[in-house]
Amino acid sequence: MLAQDTVDLSATVARHLPYLRRYSRALTGNQTSGDRYAVAVLEAVVAEPALLAQHDDPRVALFAVFHSVWSSSGAPVAEAEGGLASAAQAHLARLTHNSREALLLNTIEGFDLDQVAAIMGIDEAEAKHLVETAIREMEDSVRGSVLVIEDEAIIAMDIAAIVEGMGHRVTDNARTHAEAVKMAAAERPELILADIQLADNSSGVEAVNEILAQFGDIPVIFITAFPERLLTGERPEPAFLINKPYTEEQVRSAVSQAMFFSSTDSLRP
Repeated sequence: MLAQDTVDLSATVARHLPYLRRYSRALTGNQTSGDRYAVAVLEAVVAEPALLAQHDDPRVALFAVFHSVWSSSGAPVAEAEGGLASAAQAHLARLTHNSREALLLNTIEGFDLDQVAAIMGIDEAEAKHLVETAIREMEDSVRGSVLVIEDEAIIAMDIAAIVEGMGHRVTDNARTHAEAVKMAAAERPELILADIQLADNSSGVEAVNEILAQFGDIPVIFITAFPERLLTGERPEPAFLINKPYTEEQVRSAVSQAMFFSSTDSLRP
């Protein structure tokens, strides 16, 4: 391989790697396990660079390599690490085969249905059916209380409307770190949706960490215009991260998955 080709390959992979890791973690339910698959994909591409030329879009090609590695391993869920992880494994077993992969690719990673089909090696009609099936199965499974941490009023109202339209209950909307901690203490949420930069220049990440330190495991979805601040590879990353501007489908998908895979006995169908 020519030196320039090596540089181009490295740049392509580096550009898409944070999002591949996000997908891998959300799919496996565990960052360590997810990163093992991401590494396996990198090793496959280094050994056979032509894999990235199998599709016109190198991002589609990279995710297709991931799906091949993932499928050939039996598509296992990550090892249980405790209550929520164990519950996630039990819930995952009840989903229609391949439906969660299709849903994540379409609504979180933003691939069109024809791209999802190319990644998964299926036709577009099947990809559409899998996405619709996953949405239905997840939304029908659990309901819970949600704390929104968002300083922009219009966005907070929009998120609340989407969440409530799914049958969940929004406990409150916090605009600052201090408000978020106070509201969570007043009523423990079963899901948190948070921006990372709040009204008084305080940190939504720090607010979430403080809430989690008090209450333990609560599923969290970050909705932010600055995903690169969280997808660094330097510290534990969120399983659910949505870029602004978001779509209703992205929010519904992430909420359904977070509730479904991290639900506790207190959640009721």
